[in-house]
Amino acid sequence: MARTKESLRRTAASSDEKILAIDIGGTGLKAAVIDAGGEMKSERARVATPHPCTPEQLVDTLAKLVQPLIDAHRPTLMSIGFPGVVRDNRVLTAPNIGDPGWRGFALADQLAARVGGLPVRMINDAEMQGFAAIEGRGLEFVLTLGTGAGTALFRDGELMPHLELAHHPVSKGRTYDEYIGNAAREKAGNKRWNRRVEKVIGILASLVNYDKLWIGGGNAGRLTFELPSDAAIVSNAAGIEGGAKLWHPKSVRETRQLPEANRNAGPFAK
Repeated sequence: MARTKESLRRTAASSDEKILAIDIGGTGLKAAVIDAGGEMKSERARVATPHPCTPEQLVDTLAKLVQPLIDAHRPTLMSIGFPGVVRDNRVLTAPNIGDPGWRGFALADQLAARVGGLPVRMINDAEMQGFAAIEGRGLEFVLTLGTGAGTALFRDGELMPHLELAHHPVSKGRTYDEYIGNAAREKAGNKRWNRRVEKVIGILASLVNYDKLWIGGGNAGRLTFELPSDAAIVSNAAGIEGGAKLWHPKSVRETRQLPEANRNAGPFAK
């Protein structure tokens, strides 16, 4: 019999690890200490994202935000979700942060050095949120509705290569960010914005042919139309809770269903 997601969370949570998880957003920076199963072990700390925000400003702001959590809970690992393309713990794009100096910046290592050298892993924020939501079966797609539009794709619990669909034209030359991002919602109003999101969901369903769509981000709660049966809203806390799976990615999978050769595959496999 396949193990349930809850039983897998309990297995992962048997570790004594404490993980400092950071969710970087275009409007807010959030952090908390979680266990290996993603359960919160501290209150969430939050401050506004500086604008405009240079890499050095963000490191300073994050260091001040997380130091009280480190002092109180002594985490042993750190996970970061960043709103842009991330590769090898470095930022490649930062569209909603707004400074050209971001490309190639080693944010994860710079922050880790400031707070005591914790081992650190950083991925895109939609991907980190997805790790907390996915069930580990088939194609699962994540759409986050916040300052911009974030996306992530998983297959049988494995994180697939990141695609910046947010920058792809979707309507009259407008990108997903420009069409359903927060600035677009404020300009068009909630009613028109909801129609746009419903249209985008239809486009993504045809493009990806996903088995499950997970919708998160601060604006997910503003949706007023009935979601398709294969879609669900993700808790806003998922952006923090998913930080556990950067260190325990296999805890979400039903490995019984995977071919033996693929069981140790994936970006974070040991």
